[in-house]
Amino acid sequence: MGDLQQFEPDFYQSGYYIDDQEQPAYGNQDIDYDAPSHGVFAPSMGLSPQDPPYRGQVFQPADDSGTAEYTGSDTFEDEPPLLEELGINFDHIWQKTLTVLNPIKPADGSIMNETDLTGPILFCVALGATLLMAGKIHFGYVYGISAMGCLGMYTLLNLMSLVAVSYGCVASVLGYCLLPMVGLSTFAIVFTLQGILGTVFALLVIGWCSLSASKIFISTLAMDGQQLLVAYPCALLYGVFALLTVF
Repeated sequence: MGDLQQFEPDFYQSGYYIDDQEQPAYGNQDIDYDAPSHGVFAPSMGLSPQDPPYRGQVFQPADDSGTAEYTGSDTFEDEPPLLEELGINFDHIWQKTLTVLNPIKPADGSIMNETDLTGPILFCVALGATLLMAGKIHFGYVYGISAMGCLGMYTLLNLMSLVAVSYGCVASVLGYCLLPMVGLSTFAIVFTLQGILGTVFALLVIGWCSLSASKIFISTLAMDGQQLLVAYPCALLYGVFALLTVF
């Protein structure tokens, strides 16, 4: 035991002595908390002296002078009607229908140059429905012939006119001019058309449809003096619909 006490001071020998450390006095020492110390992040270190301090209020964004002001209206009264947003204008539909029903009336090119397919779809459905009422299921033929006829007329008109025409405009005009053919198919529900009277009536309807379509095309595309050239392929197209109606 005496040997252990003899070697105990030598066991903990080192160059560190507790008596050499200076005890810091925290009682009266002034500490500068604003001065950034090494290795400690200070938020104000990234700001330059020229940056102005934030003087706004909490949870209240400041006004941004560079943002454009909203000039729209949030009221329901100023919003356009739903049918107008969908491209359905009953006034134009009625004017186009009157233009087709009166081949002598001059066509308004600004109205006819619209790709409105609401009326043509209704007339195609009406033609298929009247043929169905007459015992003829020709919905597929009506849609197929309409698509092929519009494609052929679209190609022909782009080759003949100096003004480019869209496929939707051609389909709209040909569809609206199908209205007299709907009347012929409605007449075929009650009376038969397989005779001289029916043939004459079908020829008149074909001429009516082709004359209205050619009139609209030449007024829209500025093709003066070429109405007969445009009316001939239109008559061939409406002649196919007449064959479906008669036979």
